[in-house]
Amino acid sequence: MKSLGNILWLVFGGILIALIYYLVGLMMCISIIGIPFGAQLFKLGTYALWPFGHELVNGPREPGCLSVGMNLIWILLGWWEIALLHLTFGLFFCVTIIGIPWGLQHFKMALGAVFPFGKEIH
Repeated sequence: MKSLGNILWLVFGGILIALIYYLVGLMMCISIIGIPFGAQLFKLGTYALWPFGHELVNGPREPGCLSVGMNLIWILLGWWEIALLHLTFGLFFCVTIIGIPWGLQHFKMALGAVFPFGKEIH
């Protein structure tokens, strides 16, 4: 079932979300200061490709001081807008019964988009 969900996810916009995450991640990696943020965008892009059957969970020793600080900088720089878009898409998909699984994936991605540092994909 998760394979079918992932295939439908890709067809209905998941590939576009992942490509945007990857392209913005590449642009962030141009400068040395942006590399940690680009790495988080790559992680979110990978999660956006195959969200069904995977979870974003805290790392083994997280949240630590560095990840909390980086998450604060992430939010202050305006990356919370990504989470707002995922919340909007999640609400849009949850209008119909058939769209609820995709809406729930967007809600999970919104949480990961607000606090990406210290998270791992499992």
